[in-house]
Amino acid sequence: MTQAPTITTPRLTLRAPRLEDFETYADFCASARSVYMDGPHDREKAWAWFCNDTAHWALFGYGGLMIEVDGALAGQVAVTKGIGFPETELGWFLFDGFEGQGYAAEAAFALRDWVYENTDLDTLVSYVSPQNTASAALAERLGATRDVDAARPAGETADDCIVFRHPSPAELRAGGMEAYA
Repeated sequence: MTQAPTITTPRLTLRAPRLEDFETYADFCASARSVYMDGPHDREKAWAWFCNDTAHWALFGYGGLMIEVDGALAGQVAVTKGIGFPETELGWFLFDGFEGQGYAAEAAFALRDWVYENTDLDTLVSYVSPQNTASAALAERLGATRDVDAARPAGETADDCIVFRHPSPAELRAGGMEAYA
């Protein structure tokens, strides 16, 4: 069993979810901001996802981490293997007011690096709605490329979901990508 780490970057703290984070998480899930996650969602769905992302640490050795900026809850970054996911996904979302500042990229680089260094995973994907141009741009900033041959989550088609494949640990080492450039 792996306990969720605390990861710090130049501007962020990525830490395990806490019960007191749930209200903010549930508010996000209930808002129009969750539209690219098939939302809005009710509190029951939000609770299931919150618990899923937290339980992943004990079950798989990776999972969800909350993003803090100067002590404020800014969003979440997660590596998860959903029951309908054919592959392990790196995903992210930010709460209102935290977008456009590079926080999601910084958090995603940091968690991806941690996962590659501390687990046996050698590939990750990000499932992105074609309408979510900000997340598609972020996946590309992370060095991920479209994988048209990859399987999509259950019930999703190429019209519903773009699969971005992240560079493997070996590709990252060979390419020398700078995480916080």
